[in-house]
Amino acid sequence: MQAEVRQIADGIHLVHGSNTNWVVLADGDEVTLVDTGYLGDRQQLLASLAAVGSAPEAVAAVLITHAHNDHLGSAEFLRCAYGTPVYLHAAEVPHARREFLQQVSVGQVVRNSWRPGVLPWALHTLRVGGMAEVPVAACEAFPVPGALDLPGRPVPVHTPGHTDGHVVFHLPDAGVVVAGDAIGTAHPTSRVLGPQLLPDMFQHERARAVASLDVIAELEGELLLPGHGPAHRGPIREAALQAKERAL
Repeated sequence: MQAEVRQIADGIHLVHGSNTNWVVLADGDEVTLVDTGYLGDRQQLLASLAAVGSAPEAVAAVLITHAHNDHLGSAEFLRCAYGTPVYLHAAEVPHARREFLQQVSVGQVVRNSWRPGVLPWALHTLRVGGMAEVPVAACEAFPVPGALDLPGRPVPVHTPGHTDGHVVFHLPDAGVVVAGDAIGTAHPTSRVLGPQLLPDMFQHERARAVASLDVIAELEGELLLPGHGPAHRGPIREAALQAKERAL
């Protein structure tokens, strides 16, 4: 299965893997990689780097929105094979090391298996390594506050709820928000299209996830790149408020 690589803006590519997206921010052949998909998405991930004219050894850093298996899958591989630094919010570092786990459990999936789309999603998750152990042994907190000195100049913004250390990445010059799982636009277990919270079983603290939508609403931009679903064009504020309205 080939990943779908879409150039969203100059130097910004949204990649649709198997049920999860990642983002490539390019500056020449050097790139910042935001999230890495499932463990089983690795060949798609490497192919997406080649598709934008880069290579794994040219990844300046891996930035992780949150340490769920479908976003963390190849982070440790890149760190070990290429010495790529892996950065997260300080609250998410121990999560990525698997000192604890804030992720939907097998029991929660079983209890929700009657819901449309849950069983096919669960089977796919098993096939692509969604239950594998993918800790990052030596990840780090973001080195500086504000814009990071990396391709794309992304600005991490703390948006807890989905996990304690979830962040979105704001690209103010491009008017883009890389949303991770703070806002999705589609999901195999959801029958809603457009800006939304992911279903409740995926939220560590749903009330905080809802509150974080107000933080996202304050970010300037016209393009939302979610962790699940297609890109959403339109004011970020309106997207965040639509997701909040659907959640209440």
